[in-house]
Parts: sequence; C-alpha cells; structure tokens
Amino acid sequence: MPDLFRDDPDPQETPRRGDTSAGRRQSDDGTEDDAPLAERLRPQALDEVVGQEHLTGENGAIGRMVAAGKLSSIIFWGPPGTGKTTIARLLAAAVGLRFHSISAVFSGVADLKKAFAEAREYARAGKKTLLFVDEIHRFNRAQQDGFLPYVEDGTVTLVGATTENPSFELNAALLSRCQVLLLNRLDEKALGQLMSRAEVLTGKDLPLTADARTALIGSADGDGRFLLNQVETLLNIETERKLQPADLRDLLHRRVAVYDKDREGHYNLISALHKSLRGSDPQAALYYLARMLVAGEEPLYVLRRIVRFASEDIGLADPQALVQALAAKDAYDFLGSPEGELAIVQACLYCATAPKSNAAYTAAGAAWRTAKETGSLMPPMNIVNAPTKLMKDIGYGAGYEYDHQAEGGLSGANYWPQEMQPQHFYTPTDRGFEKRVAERLAWWDERRQGRRQDG
Repeated sequence: MPDLFRDDPDPQETPRRGDTSAGRRQSDDGTEDDAPLAERLRPQALDEVVGQEHLTGENGAIGRMVAAGKLSSIIFWGPPGTGKTTIARLLAAAVGLRFHSISAVFSGVADLKKAFAEAREYARAGKKTLLFVDEIHRFNRAQQDGFLPYVEDGTVTLVGATTENPSFELNAALLSRCQVLLLNRLDEKALGQLMSRAEVLTGKDLPLTADARTALIGSADGDGRFLLNQVETLLNIETERKLQPADLRDLLHRRVAVYDKDREGHYNLISALHKSLRGSDPQAALYYLARMLVAGEEPLYVLRRIVRFASEDIGLADPQALVQALAAKDAYDFLGSPEGELAIVQACLYCATAPKSNAAYTAAGAAWRTAKETGSLMPPMNIVNAPTKLMKDIGYGAGYEYDHQAEGGLSGANYWPQEMQPQHFYTPTDRGFEKRVAERLAWWDERRQGRRQDG
C-alpha cells in the first residue's frame, strides 16, 4: 500500500514525463511500462474521460468549474470503476491545486489532522490543496464533522468519492457545503472506447470475436477498471484463434454482481421489483427477482416483500394473491434452494398479473389516523358487551339487533361512537373481485340510508 503519511514532494522536484532517473522505464504519459493497464490508460486530460460527458463537457458542472478556474467542494457519487479518482486528479491539475489523496479505509483522525496541517503550510506558501478522500462514507459522523472548519475557511477544497448514497451516509452539515455530482455507470460505448484504447496502447488486437467483445463488455457491469483488468489478461494469452463467448466463460472469472445486502443497491433492486409488480410488468418483475437471487439475496427477504405487496397493492382485487404469496413461502421453507425458488417465481408472476388495488392499504392509513385523532371514544351502547346484570341494567347492549335475523341479513344499525359521524375509509375499485365488493357496499349503504330516513 502506498505511504499515506509521506510528505508531498516539492512541485519543482516532481519528475517530468519520460524522466528515467528513478531507474524505471516510463511511457510518454509518465506511467511506468510495467504498471497495470488501467493505470497506463488513466486519462491525462478531462476530455479523455469516457462516460461522464454530462459532467466534464463544456456545459457540465465540472466543465463550468474548470472554465471559471475555481472549484467548490464536491462529493462524487457513483459505482466502482467510473473515474472518480481520475477526475479528482485532473481537476486539481486543471485549476492549479496541489493534489493530496487519502483513503477512509486506511486513515483515521491523526491522518486527517496531518493532511490539514500540511494544507495550511502550503496555503501560506500560496498553494491551495485539493484533498481527495476515497470511500468518504467510511468515516464516522464525528470524523466527517472534522472536515467542516477546514472546508469553510478554504484550507482545503474537499473532493470525496463514495459508492453509497450520500443522503444516508454523510452528515447533513457536510453535504450542505458540497456539491453532489452523480457519475454514471459506464455504458457499452464508453467501455468499448476503453477496449480500443487498450489495443492502441499495447499495439495488440484482442483475440475475440464480435460476440465475445460484446460479452466481455457485458461482464464488466459498467466498471471500467474491471474491464481493463480482464482486457490485460486477454492481451497476454497465446491463442491461435479468436475466442467465442463460451471460451471467455472458461478463461475469465465471472464478475460477481455489485450488491451489498445492507447498502443502496439492495434497496434499489427491491424497489424496482415492487414497482414492476405494481405496474403489472411480469417480465421486468422476474428480471429484478433474478437479479436479487443471483446476487445472493436471502430468498425469504424477497418473499416477505411479495407477501406485503399482495396486501398493499392487490388486496381484495384478488384475495388469492395473499394465499399464493404465503403458499410460496411455505413451499420454499419445505424445498429450500434451488427447487423452492420456482415457488417464488410463481408468486411473483401471480402478483404481477393480478388486478391491482391499494384500497385496503389506503383505508388502513386513514383508519389509523382517525383512531389516533379520536382517542378513547366509547362505542355505542347497542354494540358493547354486557356480561353482567349490572351492565345490562345500565344499558350495555341495549337495542342490539342481530343482523342474521334482519331482512337481507342487514339490520342497518349504527356502529359508530355517538361523538363521531360515520367515516368512509375503504373505497373498492372496479377491478377484479373488488368490483363485486363495491356492489355489496353500495347495496348495504342504500339499506342504511333507507333506515335513517324511516327513523
């Protein structure tokens, strides 16, 4: 690991590109020829960065800052291998700032104090510092607070990098002093450009068919660093024929899906699954279900969400949805993986194709709010229990009408506290089974209205 605590060299003593006085051969861009391919291909100017043109372009946030010659503090938020560190280095060079980098994984409070002290010394000499903090979300709340005075007084321009949602992982005070810039996952075009640059730099063509090139790009999952590591392996192999996608699977390790069960990727995918089910798109729902299970998500977690969905988004539009979801849970408990996962698929598809209604969910929320507002109102005396003679004597249960003995099985009696007007919480839709429920409610309401008029 590089020494995080060494003093930065004097800018006047920094080796020039191509300088071999250190005893190691360098390429024209200043990187050593035996450095990893990803390092040798690191962009030397902002216009060489791929996939982030929305930021680095003339009208992008970074492009405008560079044009103005002044940076604000920034938080770069994006997936791994999208260029966060590279852009930070290039930003410092573009506006003439000293670049100092630390990693929150390996650093603590003492390292931060040292970095701030050095930045003040350079500031006195007229050289401002861009402090780059990789994985900044790994600093705890107190450590994050330690940045505030140095950012506020301009000792450092802070550029933090994180793969996690800053809203959840960074202090509000720190966020308020920084501009959050979102870096995109590298698309096929950007990854293809990186592959082509690697071939030009090395003077070699990748031994891949067109289909294999596409498969290699797909395996990178938007991570440029991962792709270049795979490219470097392929450029160093000896083969007499071009490799097919099947050959790549045998030669290269398959990339594990980026998915932390307690991080944002987890919540993004479960949200995508829920919303695909709600939108009645079984194909998309099945895709996100597969994404989660392939990445190692606990199947019972997915089942809990499907059970919740059956009540929240289907409800009485199809009462069988909840039955299917619970049956899938029982089937998975009985069979385990992988056989039991087919029951999860069945429940997922059932819910995606069922008629939808959030009427029960909406009614529950309204009822809960009214219950909190009205407190401990006594139910009307006709429907309270009267287990003792005293309670009967003082009116408990008086006037109760047994609905089964009433015409049509409905007495139309009042069931609300005397201090309350009857409330309306549940409004069924005209979809699925709930259409029949709506017809019943309309008939019952008509009977109750008739009784009130007669009374």
